[in-house]
Amino acid sequence: MDRLVFTAMASLKQLNNMKLKYANALANASTVGFKQTFQFATETSQVAGPGFGTRFVPMNRSNDELVIDQGPLIATGRKLDIYLKGGTLLGAQAPNGQLAFTRRGDLTVDQSGFLSTANGHVVLGDGGGPITVPVGVELAITNDGTVTATDPVQPDAPPTIVGNLLLRDATGVRMVRRTDGLYEPIAARGKGGDFEGGPNVPEVQPGSLEGSSINVAEQLVGFMDMSRSFEIKIKMINEMKELDDSGTTMMRYA
Repeated sequence: MDRLVFTAMASLKQLNNMKLKYANALANASTVGFKQTFQFATETSQVAGPGFGTRFVPMNRSNDELVIDQGPLIATGRKLDIYLKGGTLLGAQAPNGQLAFTRRGDLTVDQSGFLSTANGHVVLGDGGGPITVPVGVELAITNDGTVTATDPVQPDAPPTIVGNLLLRDATGVRMVRRTDGLYEPIAARGKGGDFEGGPNVPEVQPGSLEGSSINVAEQLVGFMDMSRSFEIKIKMINEMKELDDSGTTMMRYA
């Protein structure tokens, strides 16, 4: 009987990890450019140690690599919104100063005059440094990531190039999510840094944003299925406890 309870308890622990995965995905269903990273697969593992030779428990094997599947295109008409096509990633400065990457294309100018994402990460140019925006200009971004500025006082004057976005094609490149929400190559985990781009030319579409690639219906079905499994395991443990209590009572009065 204790073997059954042991297995059920181990399964509950793994199901709790899966619950966090589904909860994180659903919480970011409306986050711009959100990509899923954590994938779980369950396998049976034998318990090591004396007296445990016949015990097997379910174990989750996780993979936290970035899954770059294109999210829906949301037309905004805003000049600083960009839709990153295919496997394109945008270079950004992590809070600790390291080079990392993002899929967020909702850009703005921060209080320091740097081009940044809406969640506060400074956008980097192809030279590796931040893109400084002159005061009082109107910005525009071309398909290849060129950032231009126009003086509203002189609308007929040709636009001035203020920088070029650091764009990389991550097709075929193994990327992982950092604790700050940005991405980095798996080969440079914890260190950040640039990587050799894939075979495609990085490209953006101005005036649009990429919605979250999360399939809400699929995540909800998975969450409900996991919740039912959780309830079954709890019920199983309670029934085993009742049987154990009944056996103890019978032996007491035998």
